[in-house]
Amino acid sequence: MKILVINTGSSSLKYQLIDMENEAVLARGLCDRIGIDNSFIKHTRTGCDPIVIEVDMTSHKAAIRQVIDVLTNGNTGVISDMSEIAAVGHRIVHGGEKFHESVIIDENVMAAIRECIDLAPLHNPPNIIGIEACMHIMPDTPMVAVFDTAFHQTIPQHAYLYALPYEMYEKHGIRKYGFHGTSHKYVAQRAAVMLARPLEELKLVTCHLGNGASVCAVEFGKSVDTSMGFTPLDGLVMGTRSGSVDPAVVKFLMENEKMTPKEIDEYLNKKSGVLGISGVSSDFRDLEEAFDAGNERARLAIRIFCYRVKQYIGSYAAVMNGLDAVVFTAGIGENNPLVRRIIMENMDFLGLRIDPEKNTVRGREMDISAADAKVRTLVIPTNEELAIARETLRLVSK
Repeated sequence: MKILVINTGSSSLKYQLIDMENEAVLARGLCDRIGIDNSFIKHTRTGCDPIVIEVDMTSHKAAIRQVIDVLTNGNTGVISDMSEIAAVGHRIVHGGEKFHESVIIDENVMAAIRECIDLAPLHNPPNIIGIEACMHIMPDTPMVAVFDTAFHQTIPQHAYLYALPYEMYEKHGIRKYGFHGTSHKYVAQRAAVMLARPLEELKLVTCHLGNGASVCAVEFGKSVDTSMGFTPLDGLVMGTRSGSVDPAVVKFLMENEKMTPKEIDEYLNKKSGVLGISGVSSDFRDLEEAFDAGNERARLAIRIFCYRVKQYIGSYAAVMNGLDAVVFTAGIGENNPLVRRIIMENMDFLGLRIDPEKNTVRGREMDISAADAKVRTLVIPTNEELAIARETLRLVSK
């Protein structure tokens, strides 16, 4: 059974075609810099060298079309047509309190996902676009939604509730939900393998650092806290998102900048973060280049980002009363030695220290800890696609 996995992010789209008989990846790729200049697809057929196709992708819909083309094209494809795909698994960011596990997609599910757009304005719309594009081309192929929020359902109530009147939770479901759950779960499982210890014995802090970023406290295999909250806007500074700010800032902007609620939402979600601080880019590759060139605002943006990550690592070590390992994953976490180095500076009191030479690794699993470190630091490329494919297979096989 071949399963296509579609994983749409705020400025990227990853895809894999997986033969679930042996979990072999037939082809994989990344549509990068969607909605940004110089967008491209990096496409790899298993056993072949990767190819980079420069193509204008102004939207996620355009990216989906390109993915379908490269999978079926005679020069780049691995299948003759889309009928070879038994099911499609889609990563969905926010299910509110409507979904606690993965589901087969029907019209009711689509309606519920649309109702959650306000909670994840950067992600649920492209997720929906991905589903609708695939449904249009493969109307008879089962589609499965795998929700980022599911892994975080184990967070205790004292950690997920906000100090608002309780009726706001009862009436509107206002609470911390957490995101990137599929990634946090996957890398926690891989960390246990790398450490040769049962996951049920480990206290981990997993750092999913990409254009969207979150940190998770994983205690004995379960999420007990995470940085993102009611929406993916909360927590860390991100590519274009502000992360946590004083709630009074919203009122201040409305009164002094004459912003409407919609304008504030746009401002905090799409014009803030490292883009807003640096004035350079939301892409850390561009920021690092500017950092090296001496751009002070780019340097400030990176420092602020790293400082926030460091804060969460320390606080989650306290929440769990201990720490066995810190895990870096996702685009920045896996591929940016500069960011990892700055985050891990002066963490000796927690037993964390990295080896500068090992820290040069990009995009592959490695323990980058110094030899005398008491707590390990791991780089683990996430594989949300395989996790989503397994969920998809489980549901369509019933």
